Formats: sequence, structure tokens, C-alpha cells
Amino acid sequence: MQLYNNLSNNERADLIKKAGKDRLTISFYKYAKIGNPELLRNHLFIFWNSIDVLGRIYVAHEGINAQLSVPAANFNVFKAHLDTISFLEHVRLNIAIEQDMFSFLKLKVKVRAKIVADGLNDDTFDVTDIGTHVDAEKFNELIEDENTVLVDMRNHYESEIGHFKNAVTPDVDTFRDSLDLIEDQLKEHKESKKLVMYCTGGIRCEKASAYYKHKGFKNVYQLEGGIINYARQVSTLGLENKFLGKNFVFDQRRAEKISDEVIAQCHQCGAPADIHVNCANEACHLLFIQCDSCKETMENCCSSSCMEINRLPYEQQKALRKGQGNSNDIFKKGRADHLPYKKDLRNIFETLQKQP
Repeated sequence: MQLYNNLSNNERADLIKKAGKDRLTISFYKYAKIGNPELLRNHLFIFWNSIDVLGRIYVAHEGINAQLSVPAANFNVFKAHLDTISFLEHVRLNIAIEQDMFSFLKLKVKVRAKIVADGLNDDTFDVTDIGTHVDAEKFNELIEDENTVLVDMRNHYESEIGHFKNAVTPDVDTFRDSLDLIEDQLKEHKESKKLVMYCTGGIRCEKASAYYKHKGFKNVYQLEGGIINYARQVSTLGLENKFLGKNFVFDQRRAEKISDEVIAQCHQCGAPADIHVNCANEACHLLFIQCDSCKETMENCCSSSCMEINRLPYEQQKALRKGQGNSNDIFKKGRADHLPYKKDLRNIFETLQKQP
């Protein structure tokens, strides 16, 4: 009985190409109390592997967080199977705005302590006691309200390429960093302001909404289904699209276009750009924004030193990396000091100081 992936990315990509069948990129999540995450993990892997599902899925005692790719022909079978699991019956599935056959190349189902790392150790915090879900129409109405504070619950490199009009975009590297920052800066407005949050698909702001209710905030809202569902509703219902730029996604696509605006800039030359790449030097692998011109000039690298290393024969590069581990830049995601045009995002401190 196979319980783990046994193909490389290249082998899987070849199989997908030869099959020539359309695939759907889908995400979903559900907070629930799961008694035996390992048992659920194995059950999901065995069935999903049999119908050629690929993706990255986290299972924990608090629920499930799934980002995956399924053959279009197998979608109904996939959905029917989800509906046999009591807490996943009729779960909302966010289907990507832009599709890519190669969005995922492996099936990874992992048991984690939490499906969203939050750094919290509070047994009295109920993650299922959430704020009010709002659809695209109500969301558009709320964010024009002077009494609303709209907060992007994503990380700095996500909001850099796209965010909602009037949104506060905290300059944070992780979700756990944003929780305390936002609570501290809004503590004087727990009853007077409407706290409206959004993220990619809803999972982070759902946990955040429960957390802020737990902390005494009275008017807490979240965009149901996140940016992905918003974009689909706006298109279907003919609503005004208040999102500017691209939605960052955590798969091979890196982003999907929600509007035509390019709000970011190349981290190397400052030209308008919103495409994230990884430095071609495998010892660096820094995630940063690079325009087509710099991509050609810098040979897909973030610096001249990385470019020099990347030109070396592969075996020589391996020898240089031996025992070195990854550069710390791999974790900086566009913050490396040698990138002259890295973005300084608006801070929630400055935004709130301007409000009455």
C-alpha cells in the first residue's frame, strides 16, 4: 500500500505532458476537530493517489488545508469522495482563476501541529468561533465605510504584487507576526471600528477573525473564500473589482492576474514588474521580483556573484555548496540588502495615526 510519493518532479511532469489532459487547480480548507490526523492523512493519500491528485495538503487536530491539482475528468469523483467525509461534505472549493497543468507535481499530505502556524498557545481560544463572512458585494460596501479598517492578512511579498484598495498591508514575514501587531495597533478600536480582513483563500483570516473575537473585538468580518472567490464573484455578478494587481499563490504559477494594474516594481532596476522568480543559483534561491530585461541581463540571478556561480559547471557548483547549507537569503523573500528596489510596505502604525 503506497502512502508516499515516489516520482520526481521531472518524471511527474513527463507523465502529465504525455497524458495531455486538462487539470484543475483547487484549494479548500476546513477548521474542525480531528481526533486522528494520521488516519485521515493516510485515507486521503490512498484515494487521491488512485485518481491522480497532486498537491500540498496539511492535516492537523484543528482541521485541513489543501492546495491541489486534479484531472478535470476526475473532479466529480474527487468531490463525491470529499462528501463522504462528514466535516468536508459540501466544503467550498476555490477553483483557480488561471489554470496550469503543472501547478503541482507531487502529492504531499502531511500531518502538522496546526494547518496555519500562528504561534499561539491558548487553550481557551476556539478557532471555530469565527467572525462574519461577507461576499464580494458586501465586502465592496464595507471597505468604502470610513469606520472600517481593512487589513491584508498575508505576508509582505504577497501584498507587494496585489492588494485591495485602501488596505493596510502589514510589513510581516509570517502570519504569526501579523496577529500581535494588528491586535496591538487596534486595541483602542475594539468596539468602534469594523475590522475587515482578507487573504488568498480565506484560511488565514478565518483563524484571525476567531482570534480577534477571542480578544474582545466586536465587529469582525472576513472576505468569504478570499481573493480567489472574490475575483470569481466580481466576474460573474458584474461588480466593481476593487483588487489591484495579482494574487500571489503557493504553487508553480506563483500568481494569477486579478486586474490589469502592475503595482510592484523590479527589485533590481525599479521598472514596473510583478513576476516573482527564484534566483537561478541553487545555493541562493532567493524569491524576488524581476523584470524581463533584468532576467536576460542577470541570467535569472539576483546578483552578479550568483550569476558568476551559476555559470560554473554543475559539479563545481555542487562542490562549492557542499556543507554550506542554504544562504539565509532563501528566507528573505525580496528583503535581501543587495536588491536596491525592494519594497517598503505601508505600516499599520502610520495608517491608524491618520485616522480620527
